[in-house]
Amino acid sequence: MITVTETLSQSVVVFSKNYLPLSRINIRRAIALLVTGKAEPVDFFSDKFWEIRSPSVKFQVPEHIRLTMTQTERVWKIPAVNRREVLRRDKNTCQYCGSKHKLTLDHVIPRSKGGKHVWDNVVIACEGCNSKKGARTPREAGMPLFQKPKAPMHPTVAFAEQFWRDNSWQ
Repeated sequence: MITVTETLSQSVVVFSKNYLPLSRINIRRAIALLVTGKAEPVDFFSDKFWEIRSPSVKFQVPEHIRLTMTQTERVWKIPAVNRREVLRRDKNTCQYCGSKHKLTLDHVIPRSKGGKHVWDNVVIACEGCNSKKGARTPREAGMPLFQKPKAPMHPTVAFAEQFWRDNSWQ
């Protein structure tokens, strides 16, 4: 038997009006959205739900709900290329050797060769790898990257990709 506290700590996936998974919320917030009519249950061939009871009402909360209200899409800007954001993207790891010490920014195509200071051209490198690579490309230096650099993804898109990857389809 699941306790009330365990039930209320469960999470519900919220979808946008056009079925894009947005986030996970707790059951209390889901109940508020369902009761106020701001959301509706979504049935993905699942009969799983949590039953919540009060002295006067019995309520079934589904695993997935869809927002019914229209909302303007929030604008999300790609953050500027800076040391903190590149460290976060590259998980504080040198992209040439995997070291986590004495990290610096490195331009994959050196600025001296026309490389730009953009997300697709900046990686984290330890001081040793950065000086070994010098003003050469990774290919010229014989130093392949662990992963190709890219701009960060919109948080909603990242959540949606993770959701569909985790639930490809039971």
